[in-house]
Amino acid sequence: MSGTPFRAINSGEFIEEQIFNWTYTDEQKAKESWEGDINPYASLPRMVMLTYEMPESITQIAMQGEYDGFDLNLFFKAEGEGQKAKFIYEDEVQKWLDLIRGEFKETSVDNLKMGAKKPPLPFSHAPLLKVLTHTFWFLPSVASCYAMANLLSQRQNKFYNDYKVVIAAGTKAGMGVKALTPVLEALSSNPLQSKTITLSCGKLTTGVSVKPWTGIFMLRNSSSPETYFQAAFRVQTPWTIKNPDNKSPNSEEILKKECYVFDFAPNRALRQIAEYACRLNHSESNPEKNVADFINFLPVLAYDGSSMKQIDAAGILDIAMSGTTATLLARRWESALLVNVDNRTLSRLMSNDEAMKALMNIEGFRNLNQDIETIINKSEALKDKRKESIDKDLTTKEKKELSEEEKEYKNLRKKIQEKLIKFATRIPIFMYLTDFRERSLKDVITQLEPKLFKKVTGLSVKDFNLLVSLGVFNSSLMNDAVYKFKRYEDSSLEYVGISKHEKEDIGLWDTVMNYDEPPCQS
Repeated sequence: MSGTPFRAINSGEFIEEQIFNWTYTDEQKAKESWEGDINPYASLPRMVMLTYEMPESITQIAMQGEYDGFDLNLFFKAEGEGQKAKFIYEDEVQKWLDLIRGEFKETSVDNLKMGAKKPPLPFSHAPLLKVLTHTFWFLPSVASCYAMANLLSQRQNKFYNDYKVVIAAGTKAGMGVKALTPVLEALSSNPLQSKTITLSCGKLTTGVSVKPWTGIFMLRNSSSPETYFQAAFRVQTPWTIKNPDNKSPNSEEILKKECYVFDFAPNRALRQIAEYACRLNHSESNPEKNVADFINFLPVLAYDGSSMKQIDAAGILDIAMSGTTATLLARRWESALLVNVDNRTLSRLMSNDEAMKALMNIEGFRNLNQDIETIINKSEALKDKRKESIDKDLTTKEKKELSEEEKEYKNLRKKIQEKLIKFATRIPIFMYLTDFRERSLKDVITQLEPKLFKKVTGLSVKDFNLLVSLGVFNSSLMNDAVYKFKRYEDSSLEYVGISKHEKEDIGLWDTVMNYDEPPCQS
């Protein structure tokens, strides 16, 4: 769980044979699959992440940070020391405190309309309120910690006056593990009866275990997923009681079955999950599989201002990729859906000599003719064999042969698909190099930049037109991929103060649309 081994591995300090991973995912899998009476993993709580898109009236003052998004460090920025520390945007922070307990006036009407479907806010949702008696708030600075303590103590925040606020920040809190003493003292009487909020900007985020902590509020930016999750896992410490009824010395009651991570910058949170999950398992090359495995045991619920829903791996990667770099966004162009390799399309290619010659001019397509012919022939043969298997039972030998032929057929088709995708991935490079945005990409390729296109992809305009006419490319998905690429390119340029395109029309793959009109996908 610690960030230290991650840094050592990334720096090349250890070779592969010296590395053994045991992650949160492994632990939860072991807990779920354990057979027998005494499960040693039973007390390890499952983590749940809840992210919230906050109302614009609260966030607009801090919408100038990374990716032109909501900047937590700016929102919770404070000045002054000790009792004089104060948030720069104290009114907005107060609104946030009202929001997390379900008392923010602007959302009250919405909550009434939504009824039972209103989002589970930390200090208003009954099941959460019941378990969040001891929480850790991770803030940007020492001043922020003191400013939060000062604000929580004010008269209008009577709700929070029930919580003992511990400031684990600055020199007064003590160095290292000494900062833990005030927290333990606040819990010492009876953690089942008391309530605490621990405020920190870095202390107690590594190497400490506080059993009653059930939730962490991520109220600061973090560029490193290791730092983010190292802090998050502080709340995953097991909390149990031996002999709960004073009659069963060998029994144990689990008090903390789930723990919670609350984040109010959803895009940032989902990027951290995507990156962290992909680093956990280097042997798995599919990022969606890595994320899916991770969130199987760490479900992510996101509130978008209208409803709260659980996000799957694809959704997390979608948000992660559209919110980081254009390089990652370009990976959309590696989708198998962008190209058509069904028998009908392959047959059209086979029967067109010019198209075959055009493709074989591209690196990696030398044996294309033979591969396509094999795929089509095997496809027809397999169809016949499947029909036979319906009418009669196949022998073990026949089943094995059929299985091997299907495998060979699928591998060949995949090979063709990968080669066509390799070609498709060159299109974003072409988009980077050309500035004709208001025209459809097909027009730019065929009319405005044919020489540049051939240089980048190896295809002439004539060859390209031929492949398009044969249906090799999925035009609706191409339109969507071009749209998202160009929208991201615009936002990244605006972020650094450049505005080359004043919301003009956007040329997609084979059509042109208004800037604010999202493309349709089929």
